[in-house]
This record gives sequence, C-alpha cells and structure tokens, in this order.
Amino acid sequence: MGDAFVIITEYNTKIQGFLVHSVERIVNMNWEAIHPPPKGTGRDHYLTAVTRVDNQLVEIIDVEKILSEVAPMSESVSSGVITEEVQQKATALRVLTVDDSSVARKQVTRCLETIGVEVTALNDGRQALDYLKNMVAEGKDPAQEFLMLISDIEMPEMDGYTLTAEIRNDPRMQKLHIILHTSLSGVFNQAMVKKVGADDFLAKFRPDDLASRVVERINARS
Repeated sequence: MGDAFVIITEYNTKIQGFLVHSVERIVNMNWEAIHPPPKGTGRDHYLTAVTRVDNQLVEIIDVEKILSEVAPMSESVSSGVITEEVQQKATALRVLTVDDSSVARKQVTRCLETIGVEVTALNDGRQALDYLKNMVAEGKDPAQEFLMLISDIEMPEMDGYTLTAEIRNDPRMQKLHIILHTSLSGVFNQAMVKKVGADDFLAKFRPDDLASRVVERINARS
C-alpha cells in the first residue's frame, strides 16, 4: 500500500479513523470565511461548504452525510420517551432548527416531528439570525413563537456560538431557549456554550437525548 496516514477523529461520540495518502497542511479559519456551496451545485453531492485558501477554492465535505451512509445510526426514539400527553401539547408548538448538513437537518426534523412539534429548518447561523430579526421587526417575540432553537455549532457564514451571542445581545429575542449541538465533543465546547449564554449543550445525533430535552422543555413551558 505504501506510505499512508490515519487521521483519528471523535465524531458523534464515536471514534473514527480516516485513511489518507498524506496531510498537506492544517489551516485555521474563521467561520465568516466559510461559505455555503454555490447555487446550482444540486443535491446529490457531499459538499457542506466551500472556502478559499491561497486563492484556490477548497471544498468542505459533509462528514455527517458520509457517515450516515457508511455507518448509519438508528434514528428511532425509544418507546416511553414520548408520552401521548406530550404529543398533544406539542401540536401547538414550533421549534427552530439550524444546521448546514442536509442529513443532520433531516435527522433532527424527523425526531422532532415524532414528538409532534412543527419544525422550521434553516441552513446556517446567518440565515437564522436574519430570520429572527425579520420576526421581531414584525412585532413578534421569538421566545413566544418558538419553543426553542436547536442549532449546530460548526456552520458556514455564522457559527452557533456567534448566533447565540447575537441573540443574547438583542433584548427583543434574548429570552429564546437555545440548545447548541455538535458532532464534536470536549470541554472546550461546553465552556463556550456557557460563555455565549446557551441554555444547554447536546452531542448529536442521539434521538433519545434530543427527544428528552424537547419533552422537558414542553413540560416546563406548559
């Protein structure tokens, strides 16, 4: 096989090894420099974002989509997590979700729809912030319109940390309940969650954990 390298990662609370020919370089970038795939790319691809390095276009792959095909996880919520009473309460409630991965959006949406809530799914933090600003401009309170916001952390244009900080700094929307979730894990994430003012942190994707947090929020609100 010749020379090769294995990149060890922790993703979705599991350890993976990616066999690669070589590692050319590691680049640290701000999320503002990461952008959604160009329009017209279509749906049948593995891109989640693009950026430029040394004036060259770099494609960023949707690891969640790849892993969902190589090692699919159960997306079913266990029996007993959602009661009939909760489902009745949920029918009048809406949840806002934000994730740049099409696979992750579908996973979260299916889980929430099992509970019975209505789901509004957006692609990145910038889109979500603009959506909320338009809502308050119309005289609406996002904390009343939505049961909660469930946002990915790593997203192009604007990450989940920045989105949360922007929401908390705006008196018109700062009471919105926010859960940040990520495929990455570690103390750093949890520390940042507290720093920006999110209400909770959740490693994805665990259907029972996600459903339980939403059920808790439904019961607390009612």
